[in-house]
Amino acid sequence: MSQVGALVSAVVVDYHADDVLGGCIDSLRANGIDDVVVVENGAPGSTPPALNGRTVTLVEPGLNLGYGRGVNRGAAETNATPYLLVSNPDVVVHNGAVATLLAALEGNTHCAVAGPKILRPDGSVYPSHRVFPNMVLAGLHALLAPLWPGNPATARYRSRHADGTVDWVSGACFLIRRDVFERIGGFDERYFMFAEDMALCWEVAQAGFAVLAVDDAVVTHVEGVSRQRATRSMVWAHHRSAFRFEAQRAKGWRKVFLPVAAAVLGVRMLVVLGLRGRR
Repeated sequence: MSQVGALVSAVVVDYHADDVLGGCIDSLRANGIDDVVVVENGAPGSTPPALNGRTVTLVEPGLNLGYGRGVNRGAAETNATPYLLVSNPDVVVHNGAVATLLAALEGNTHCAVAGPKILRPDGSVYPSHRVFPNMVLAGLHALLAPLWPGNPATARYRSRHADGTVDWVSGACFLIRRDVFERIGGFDERYFMFAEDMALCWEVAQAGFAVLAVDDAVVTHVEGVSRQRATRSMVWAHHRSAFRFEAQRAKGWRKVFLPVAAAVLGVRMLVVLGLRGRR
């Protein structure tokens, strides 16, 4: 068994990813991961045809658990390896990426999460490494990004610290120490979809650990394969989760501004839905 196979288990949450799921599993196997758990969040019976005979541990809850809850359920079915790789079903992990993430965490004991560089299918870089925004930055990013993607607030939000650490990484693909994952209780299951990755990294930080951005580990993400089935509801879920995170971290005087945050997110949601309706 390879070092990766001995130390890393993988959890993939499927929601009608169809043939793309097979490519994800093949890439995990090519990276040396033997213990792969797939959680079927789509319609009952939808995942086995996509597996096309591939051997995995399949969890079939019979309903859509949401992403974070699905990962938690899948993690409970993995072997007792020291690390968990969490992945979307529409991710292809490049050769050597898991070993690179593993080496990064093994060499930085103060870090609990490592996120790879995420590429889109056209080779452009998806901004998967971000900071926890304060209220001003969050508001400016929320309002400006749909109309002006390159605005300074969004650029700041999608940045990293000087030492290479970041506040949070995309939940599309990351490696986490199992003991820390279990210490914080896994994903917060109040988040059905979106912002659960930010909330997880927030809890990791509260536990005293850092998050690493590892550019030498690369994956390709076919964005939105599962989301295409419920576009408008996903927009609603995105904004609802963003508000939940702001409410979760609001302490003291920050709570006074929660209605403002709700209003800003409401305006942004209407803008996003309006823009999509015109396409």
